[in-house]
Amino acid sequence: MPSKKSSRKYGKAAGKTVASAMRRKKKGTLLSGKGGKGGKVKSRKQAIAIGLSEARKKGAKVPKKKAA
Repeated sequence: MPSKKSSRKYGKAAGKTVASAMRRKKKGTLLSGKGGKGGKVKSRKQAIAIGLSEARKKGAKVPKKKAA
């Protein structure tokens, strides 16, 4: 039986970007919205979403957003 290569949903770069966003949230410098007009991020989920969005923009391996 051939060994199956692991197919990661998220790349390593995506994890680093999310970790960076979490650090900025803890520090209090993570802002939401275009140009930070949404204010400080307090939610953990929102910080992760912002990190994944930044990773997508950088071209990291991140699954596509689900349509609303």
